[in-house]
Amino acid sequence: MRTILTSILVDSQEKALDFYTTKLGFIKKKEISLGPDTKWLTVVASEGPEDVEILLEPNWNPSIQIDGKPAAAEWQKILFKAGIPAAVFKVTDIDAEYKRLLEAGVQFTKAPMQAGLVKIAVLDDTCGNLVQIIQP
Repeated sequence: MRTILTSILVDSQEKALDFYTTKLGFIKKKEISLGPDTKWLTVVASEGPEDVEILLEPNWNPSIQIDGKPAAAEWQKILFKAGIPAAVFKVTDIDAEYKRLLEAGVQFTKAPMQAGLVKIAVLDDTCGNLVQIIQP
């Protein structure tokens, strides 16, 4: 088995596409309309295998609810509040990437720090998620 698709919940697909492509450097792979407000929208890493896609998944599916609220949006809020990253991306030079992203206006909740065998930093993707970057 190997990973070919994973998803990141987002509160706005357009905002997420802009952030993941213009700030993080991902490349849009697929955009297929699924109705007036939803798309099958994927990105791939510019420095990774192009067959491993990230689905920018809408968090507002009204058919799956908890206490009358979209379940995915509630789950996303819980993870964010708990400080749990929705995704982890590997970088070659975390200090250079941190500086580049700061200059691009990205907000971090954790500056680069040593965490065992890796160096990590955590950023806010502006779409309801924390994203961790790591350097082995």
